[in-house]
Amino acid sequence: MAKYSKKSQDKIGEVMKEFKEGTLKSGKDGKGGKVKNRKQAIAIGISEAREAGGKVPSKKK
Repeated sequence: MAKYSKKSQDKIGEVMKEFKEGTLKSGKDGKGGKVKNRKQAIAIGISEAREAGGKVPSKKK
């Protein structure tokens, strides 16, 4: 059983591609500057996948 849906995997893949190209920005409307940390890029991808309605594990509490 997959942890993430196909839609979520695709979204995270898109974000990681942006990170590798150096075009991924953090914060609202990218005002936080370039993302330099791989873990932060993954977190952004998961967050965007969750907003898009993909199946993503719940946040750790």
